[in-house]
Amino acid sequence: MKSNQYDIVLFGASSFVGKLICGYMIEQFSPNKISWVLAGRSESKLQELKNNLGVKAKDLPVITADARDLEALKLMCEQTKVVMSTVGPYDLYGETLIQACVETGTDYCDLTGEPHWIKKMLESYEEQAKQSGARIVHCTGFDSIPSDLGVYFTQREAQKQFGTTCSDIKMRIKNMRGGASGGTIATALNIAKELKENPRMRRDMVNPYSLCPIEHGFKTRQHPIKLEFDDSFNTWVGPFFMSSINTRIVHRSNALSENSYGENFHYSEGVMTGKGFKGKTKARTIYWGLVAFFTGAGIALIRRFLGRFVLPKPGEGPSVKAQQNGFYDFRFVGTTADGQEIKTKVYGDMDPGYGSTAKIIGQAAVCLAQNVPSAVKGGFWTPATLLGDNLIDRLIAHSGVTFEVLDN
Repeated sequence: MKSNQYDIVLFGASSFVGKLICGYMIEQFSPNKISWVLAGRSESKLQELKNNLGVKAKDLPVITADARDLEALKLMCEQTKVVMSTVGPYDLYGETLIQACVETGTDYCDLTGEPHWIKKMLESYEEQAKQSGARIVHCTGFDSIPSDLGVYFTQREAQKQFGTTCSDIKMRIKNMRGGASGGTIATALNIAKELKENPRMRRDMVNPYSLCPIEHGFKTRQHPIKLEFDDSFNTWVGPFFMSSINTRIVHRSNALSENSYGENFHYSEGVMTGKGFKGKTKARTIYWGLVAFFTGAGIALIRRFLGRFVLPKPGEGPSVKAQQNGFYDFRFVGTTADGQEIKTKVYGDMDPGYGSTAKIIGQAAVCLAQNVPSAVKGGFWTPATLLGDNLIDRLIAHSGVTFEVLDN
């Protein structure tokens, strides 16, 4: 029987990013504000983590459960309002927890950037989540909150200024500094493997609306960035490695909000590389580098070599100094159907994938526990459609993430 004695269970607390989230939660939330729990597979690792967190963590409860043990996960879910999961690659380890949350009516958020896995979860559990009341929201870290909430913010401000939303929005990364952990690398290698072996996944990866409800009705041809000169920013642009997940979440937000961005909405993401020959060469290098990685990683022998000898191992990641010195600067330009233009900016003050992500998902989980009314129906949501303004306010106040309208 569901007791909801805790606000949040952090599942995967002893993972690399889980430890960062714990440190942030300890600093931000006193026990009388948020009741939260350390959870994972290894009791010894969780106890070690608890000891390392210091005196503030002495009363933190610990729950042990394996990612594939449905009954243990259901017992865990019955004790909390929200489960926040860091256990990836989610395609390998995430489904049983989704099932447990859906069956117990427990809200859920995670850090996945795996569109093929999200699609499988939608097909398998969306209707059941609507019946049980579980609110499931994927991609509540660097994938895909800066993009999803950045578009949401841009559309909100366009509505205020122009009385209409933008039919076209471009997101361009002006600058970014950050490293990758072993968990992220493991996810990328698994995606490369699935792309090689799974024909349906290859088809879905060229469908920008693959995560939208079947009845979405969108027909606008999208334009994924490869290599081009962008007149809006006066720079060469290359592909952004996370656009495959971010763009799909943005289009799903449009669909779930009753096409509030418009039925002919166009969205793209890219990385600014500068002007002239140097900028063009850098953009071309990004493009061919991504092609080479996913082509090579799709071959089992190369994938094993990369995982064993070249790339970071699961549990490894950027140093504290590297996280603190990291940042990201996203620029958005939105254009209405009648040609009016708005420019906005989303800026994060730490390493995007880890320092900033830990703060973002921490606030997303608390927002889900405290700011989403119980009357909001169950189902699979996006950050923009479920958390929206409440999460933007939290991120600005507590997470070093800013949203601002720029002077044209």
